[in-house]
Amino acid sequence: MQLLVVGSSLGAQVTAVALASTGHQVCLIVDEMPHYHALEQGRSLWREPGLDSLLQEVQHQGLLTLSSLEAWPSLPSQPYAAVFLALAPNQWSLAESITLRLGQMLPEFLLVNQSTFPVGSTEALQALLPDAQHQATVCLPDLLQEGAALAGWTRPERILLGCKTDWAEERLREILRPFNRRQDHFMVMSPREAEFTKLAITGMLATRLSFMNDMANLADALQVDIEAVRQGVGSDPRIGDQYLYPGCGFGGLSFSRDVMSLATTLEDSGVGSELLEEVLVINERQKEILFRKAWQHFETHLQGKTFAIWGAAFKPGSDRIDNAPVLRLLQALWAQGARVQVHDPKALDALAAWAGERDDLQLCATAAEAVDGADALMLLTEWKTYWSPDFEQLRRQLRTPVIFDGRNIYDPQYLQSIGFTYYGVGRQAGDKTRTTEVWR
Repeated sequence: MQLLVVGSSLGAQVTAVALASTGHQVCLIVDEMPHYHALEQGRSLWREPGLDSLLQEVQHQGLLTLSSLEAWPSLPSQPYAAVFLALAPNQWSLAESITLRLGQMLPEFLLVNQSTFPVGSTEALQALLPDAQHQATVCLPDLLQEGAALAGWTRPERILLGCKTDWAEERLREILRPFNRRQDHFMVMSPREAEFTKLAITGMLATRLSFMNDMANLADALQVDIEAVRQGVGSDPRIGDQYLYPGCGFGGLSFSRDVMSLATTLEDSGVGSELLEEVLVINERQKEILFRKAWQHFETHLQGKTFAIWGAAFKPGSDRIDNAPVLRLLQALWAQGARVQVHDPKALDALAAWAGERDDLQLCATAAEAVDGADALMLLTEWKTYWSPDFEQLRRQLRTPVIFDGRNIYDPQYLQSIGFTYYGVGRQAGDKTRTTEVWR
């Protein structure tokens, strides 16, 4: 089919590349010229596993073509079977103008709204179209996870579809058939229900994360190891173990934005949500957990200290630092006169753009360079490269053998046995012999 995808978001690019890879003829309309030039050269806008190579492959096969938003109105009209709209939340006026133009140029088409706009937006776009019988809008919420976006699109666990029109559902099912073969992943509901479901999913995940962070902080006070508690809670089939890992707070552009969007929706409706407000408060407070532990360990004397930081991206696999814990941590350390040496496999460019030139910030090419001469190590992002370091070499490089583990990836008992002072999030060392036998 001839398909049109509009936007520069991660969802837009993954949608275009994935659909083209199954044989559809896809035109991707990019709304910013720098993004257009990057894609034209075969460079994806997002560092996602497999995305660059698949982008270049479908471009080489002629299955994916590009156009800028400025040039699109002058292109000859195509009989697009569907138009996927994957815009940023602040691009509602653009969504309206594109929908109006499509309504004028295409007597029959399907508009697939993937953008995270307020609940009711898909119906509002439908109202702009002159022929409700032959021009339909549906909602296909973007459920992608950065770092696994392409895999999530091509092998979905579920496909939420907000749709009221039989022919529109039938056409979209055919378009997505290559990704829906082993079993039917579609969950069909009204557009408003689909839009709200996407926000509610994000709110639930954020609530679980913040709850476990609260429990981890309480575990510190009670001298309880949160890891044993986490496994016990996760073993209950009514709860499960997903998103129960405590840490130094969540970030990310899409995740944080969707939580805020849900909070705004609740506030604007007059319902409000004390629970969600508290979730956001807990998360922002949690981003400073390692700073508070360092403040206590060094007895408030942080001026002149050097901290190694492993991980700046908000999650492994991403090069983005949107709302990442590292931002709050850096600001807190700098305010106390400390300097930092940071390593991250992908996110150093983004961090440099955010921080600018600073004497108290050193961006390091290797994890070992970041640690060299530091007073302590802080781990913020659980990249695989950090999971099994040479601890003996690490102890020699640090001025004092102190590790602040913001993701609880290390064994407190082992590190203490080889001479480290270890701080996790709700982790206790103590005698783990019996616990190890029970849980392992």
